[in-house]
Amino acid sequence: MSVVNDTKFNSAVFLLSGIPGQEDVHLWISIPFCIMYIISIIGNSVIMFIIKTDPSFHEPMYIFLSMLAVTDLGLSISTMPTTLGIFLFNSREISLNACFAQLFFIHLFECIESSVLLLMAFDRFIAIREPLRYASILTLPRIGKMGLVCVVRGVAVMLPLPFLLQQFRYCRSNVLSHCYCINQDVIKMACSDIRVNSFYGLSVALLTEGLDSLLIFLSYVMILKTVLSITSHAECLRALNTCVSHLCAVLLFYTPMIGLSVIHRFGEGSSPLLQILLGYISLLVPPLMNPVVYSVKSKHLRARIIRVFVK
Repeated sequence: MSVVNDTKFNSAVFLLSGIPGQEDVHLWISIPFCIMYIISIIGNSVIMFIIKTDPSFHEPMYIFLSMLAVTDLGLSISTMPTTLGIFLFNSREISLNACFAQLFFIHLFECIESSVLLLMAFDRFIAIREPLRYASILTLPRIGKMGLVCVVRGVAVMLPLPFLLQQFRYCRSNVLSHCYCINQDVIKMACSDIRVNSFYGLSVALLTEGLDSLLIFLSYVMILKTVLSITSHAECLRALNTCVSHLCAVLLFYTPMIGLSVIHRFGEGSSPLLQILLGYISLLVPPLMNPVVYSVKSKHLRARIIRVFVK
């Protein structure tokens, strides 16, 4: 495979990777991946449909859940073509422009999901701290503006990434570590000075996912402080129970993402298989598990989903 240089920039390609050493069984490995994508797409689509069409779900908590479902759907669709292309058809080549477009959408939806999880933490805080003012604080127009800010912030901070990457020469190995493109992986292929891109990427990560996770943590500190002030033990447990689904979503999203980011930036001698597994977990598991977690915890939502399929 020819290396990438200035004269061949637009015609050059990267090679995506599946699971190294398991190429002979990629077709079998594709089966669980197909199942995960099908469940993710159907699960999030059903949640979006129910919340949109059923007026009883037009409440702040469910509207934020529909935002999360839209984001998870976008994240699944962003990675699905190249992931299934590798495992089903051994299609590893991806052009630079397609790679840059894919990494933009992957990082965009990750940023938006982080923002939505922060909004959901704020929703839980208001519901527990100010239950009587909950509906007046989180009105539908205000929630719509919050969602718009999440999208605008994501586009504003992620849009420079593909343009920065287009300025580089790529003369090193063109084999990427994952079956999709992400900034941390692509930047390693460049033989130009990447300090600006590295600084920008790190700054974006700290000011988006890093800041959001800190604010989520502080929200739960205040939630816990409020809950512990409740005299009734039963009311205390009931208030904490309303946060379980969101806490699960936060852990599913941030834990593998932080681990993968640390390995990419500082784990020079880490196992390649660990990077690959964390990469799959960080992008495939949250869209798969979020609909399951919220359906299990919400009796109202679970009953409505059952009616959709049983009808």
